[in-house]
Amino acid sequence: MSPTTQAAVAALVGALVTAGAFLAWYVSERQLRTMSAPVEPAVPAGIATVLSVLRSSAVVVDADDTVLKASAPAYALGLVSGSELAQAELAQIVAEVRRTGQIEQTELVIAAPTGAPRHVSARVAPLGARQVLVLVEDRTRDRQLERMRRDFVANVSHELKTPVGAIRLLAEAVQDAADDPEAVTRFSGRMLTESERLTRLVQQIIDLSRLQDDDPLESPVSISVDKVIAHAVDTSSTDAESRRIDVVVTGEAGLTIPGNQEQIRTAVANLVANAVAYSGEGTTVVVSAKAVPDAVEISVIDQGIGIPAGDLDRIFERFYRVDPARHRSTGGTGLGLSIVKHVAAIHGGEVSVWSVEGQGSTFTLTFPTRNEEEQS
Repeated sequence: MSPTTQAAVAALVGALVTAGAFLAWYVSERQLRTMSAPVEPAVPAGIATVLSVLRSSAVVVDADDTVLKASAPAYALGLVSGSELAQAELAQIVAEVRRTGQIEQTELVIAAPTGAPRHVSARVAPLGARQVLVLVEDRTRDRQLERMRRDFVANVSHELKTPVGAIRLLAEAVQDAADDPEAVTRFSGRMLTESERLTRLVQQIIDLSRLQDDDPLESPVSISVDKVIAHAVDTSSTDAESRRIDVVVTGEAGLTIPGNQEQIRTAVANLVANAVAYSGEGTTVVVSAKAVPDAVEISVIDQGIGIPAGDLDRIFERFYRVDPARHRSTGGTGLGLSIVKHVAAIHGGEVSVWSVEGQGSTFTLTFPTRNEEEQS
């Protein structure tokens, strides 16, 4: 090889070595800069911690609508599927907030993973330059309570109008029949009946309202079941005698249960009163008590008109009546069984019913014989 060629090869090798060294230095510098540069977190510092303790549903999405972080309730409510928002309406609101930069708040009805649709309140706000925060509160129970309150007020208004209107008409009839003692006696007797019905309705509304506000019993006292039953029978004795209905007390004596005496007396008295009211003349109503494991059962058995099978699941609803015509004949309010159900629930017990239309009914109240503190 000539000296000239050797010099050219040496120069080329030197150039390659220099280029390789420069490339290695450049790559090394890039790696160092990448390793030393701070990595921007997917979710702003502190937000992830806040989302983890929120009881409401919370979701953070990025500029591509990818879910970066979601709280457990958000998944349970069905707001998130994989890495995307599962609710189309919510995704539209997120897009609008990203476009305007303004906070949006709205009410939505969304399809839940299980069960009925849920009524929710959604608040969507920008979070930094590119991310969006979605907060959702489940308002389904609030809506249900609001609807129940509206229905309750409407039902009360309707129920009060009947005796009040009747009393007014009867009062006018008495005035018109002032010269007819027999008519005055007849109309005044009906006025007394309607006023008693009105008094009973108002008292039951007060009782039910008080029960719904009560918390589970904190300091139950020992209650004699014998005395509770005796009080219930005595309360209905006049009506029973007027219709020749025998009220018989059987079962075990000396039983006691922990609870609120006034509430339990009211519940049992309502069951006995219903049994007498819906029984035919000359029949028998049986009230019995017996001990079962960790509980006492108080049963009221009648030989009355019975309850259709299709109505058994609804008879404990407020103001529900199987047949409006039956209530006019008995003066019922539709609140007695609802009060019984609430009393049982407050005491940690339950009420059940067996009935055959045309043969009679059996209502059974079950009360635990130990309170929660003794059971724990």
